[in-house]
Amino acid sequence: MRTLSHQEARRTYDRIGSLQDSQGFYEDRATALVVQHGNFACAESVFEFGCGTGRFALRLFEHHLSDTARYRGIDLSQKMIRLATSRLAAYSSRAEVILTEGDPPVDEPAGHYDRFVSNYVFDLLAHEDIRAVLREAHRMLRPDGLLCLSGLSNGFDRTSRFVAGAVSWTQTHCPSLVGGCRPVELLPFLQASEWQVLHHSKVSAFGVPSEIVVAKRC
Repeated sequence: MRTLSHQEARRTYDRIGSLQDSQGFYEDRATALVVQHGNFACAESVFEFGCGTGRFALRLFEHHLSDTARYRGIDLSQKMIRLATSRLAAYSSRAEVILTEGDPPVDEPAGHYDRFVSNYVFDLLAHEDIRAVLREAHRMLRPDGLLCLSGLSNGFDRTSRFVAGAVSWTQTHCPSLVGGCRPVELLPFLQASEWQVLHHSKVSAFGVPSEIVVAKRC
């Protein structure tokens, strides 16, 4: 299945802009589990791959991170970076958002972060790109650091299987209508020699299925 190129994804999300927040009706249930199992209160350095509008980061700052915790988010959309910068302005001394070309974060320091977060981004990526990002996540995390992921998934009941099938069909025929997203199974990408899965679940909100994975760096 063809995925959007970085240039196509940038154009799509520059166009969507703040409308991305409207997806909270199905994303929030999954990201709440990311927060619940990610133990962010103990994190001093958080990295987010695909920060979007900064909505998730703001939630962390307002309710979960300590007063000394720092955050760094990256995104390939200029519009998303502008929105996230504005949203996190009150925390600008501890929050940084950076425009990138959408590649794996190979320039980030090794062993620096307590948490590597990515919400609803891996469902945009080709499989080889998912593997590349996970390699960088493993490199960037401190020993026992946590990988915290959520994204669109295959369904697990009649309604969610139908919705997942519809999303897959749309992504194949007109990917811009679904922002290039399609269901992806996250768990098979995690090598047992590199990650210890602490939490894995699937949820459905309004029929949209999502997968949540929290794994500790081995």
